Amino acid sequence: MKKLLFFALALVFLATAAQAKTLRMALDADPESMDPHVQLSGGMLQYNHLVFDPLIRWTKDMKFEPRLAVKWERLDSLTVRFHLRKDVKFHSGNPMTAADVAWTLARLKKSEEFRGLFTIFTAPKIIDDHTIDIVTTEPYPLLENMATYIFVMDSKFYSGTDAKGKPKDAIVKTEYSFANENESGTGPYMVTSREHGVKMVYKRFADYWDKDSKGNVDEIVLTPIKENATRTAALLSGGVDFIAPVPPQDYERLRKNADVNMVTMTGSRVITFQLNQKKKPEFANLKVRQAVIAAIDNAGIVAKLMKGTATAAHQQAPEGFDGYVADLKPRFDLEKARELMKEAGYEKGFSCTMIAPNNRYVNDEKIAEAVVSMLSKIGIKVSLKTMPKAQYWDEFDAQVADIQMMGWHPDTEDSANYSEYLLMCPNKETGKGQYNSGNYCNAKLDELVNKANVETDKEKRRAILQKVERIAYEDAAYVPLHWQDLSWATKKNVNIEPVINIMDFPYLGDLVVE
Repeated sequence: MKKLLFFALALVFLATAAQAKTLRMALDADPESMDPHVQLSGGMLQYNHLVFDPLIRWTKDMKFEPRLAVKWERLDSLTVRFHLRKDVKFHSGNPMTAADVAWTLARLKKSEEFRGLFTIFTAPKIIDDHTIDIVTTEPYPLLENMATYIFVMDSKFYSGTDAKGKPKDAIVKTEYSFANENESGTGPYMVTSREHGVKMVYKRFADYWDKDSKGNVDEIVLTPIKENATRTAALLSGGVDFIAPVPPQDYERLRKNADVNMVTMTGSRVITFQLNQKKKPEFANLKVRQAVIAAIDNAGIVAKLMKGTATAAHQQAPEGFDGYVADLKPRFDLEKARELMKEAGYEKGFSCTMIAPNNRYVNDEKIAEAVVSMLSKIGIKVSLKTMPKAQYWDEFDAQVADIQMMGWHPDTEDSANYSEYLLMCPNKETGKGQYNSGNYCNAKLDELVNKANVETDKEKRRAILQKVERIAYEDAAYVPLHWQDLSWATKKNVNIEPVINIMDFPYLGDLVVE
């Protein structure tokens, strides 16, 4: 009898083990931290969707679907009421309540990275344990968009002090903090081990609330591989099951491979260079900035380096966004660039420095090298330094170079967000201009962006945002390069297509591996 029982239990164990799937994933980099509020970047937001859950999230067709909130309704021009799920546990075992949402919102407003997005939010009103009113100081048409960024944290877990006597809720970018090394979210996965830059392991959370999800991946092993060729080779050799991004030079090879799923889509991340007007006086001269833009053949970069897997840009917002202006034209003209340098008094050129990441954007290092070569044709001698993104952001924030590469995907899927972070006058109190290392500042542009953010009439808002794009274009506020396509490749048995989206946040909790 005991033997039969043992045999039956063994069969159950084997059946369960057979159903559990491990996904071996290779990305160009791993998350900078385990703290969801430490860095506003694509890699961190991908991590947030694994370990934490937002109140609501985007669907593939750019609508909203419930997550931690089961429903929501607008009470008045300033207030949206969110009704929370009652069956949600954090990884610590603590139940999620409205108090955790309120605590999370308060922390977001303290974050250097996120506070600019949440400036307009005031203190929420807790109605009961599972009902909360989120309130803005002015009418705000993008409140639902922002709710996709409210990844609820475990207030009990992150309160108090750690073993070192430091506050557990401290937001620290690069040094030690409790939140940088510990997590308690509500998401489908828990972090079981992490060696930054080497490997990160996620395990499915047994008490995850979403029992309707068809996702069957029990474990995710993330290995960062910054080298394009090595990442592709890892997929083709069977070393990993999933890679992103796919190097443009490998698109055709992977598409033709019968054992590979290859998925691409047009993206809205704009890749730019910022010219530091404070650090390098030459860049404070409008004609010099215009010359730099005219010297860069961004269509050539798209054709040769990106192999057509991007769209040359001459403004921030791509076609389809409210701010897009159809009559703004490309400006590559080498002779014009030389004329502008002469008119500016820099016919003989000058020297400057540049930094760029080498594993953040597709072919980022090669793009930087190409731009260096192009600028040399108008006498601008550039000393280039590239580095992994884990090192890059500290250098970027410190503005160590005269020219710095910056890519941006709009957090709110809205044109205004580009300007809020990349063009508005830098303001540490509000968080506006957080990534404006060019130190461009135009009070009129700031006024228009702020006006757009409280304008509820769609047509009026579109007209305001188009004015913003025209001002930035005329001021040569930054150097636009291209909008980067998104790409993923997997083994044939990994059904990636249903869980990817234009935001580049794969919902891996719903991933099915056959």
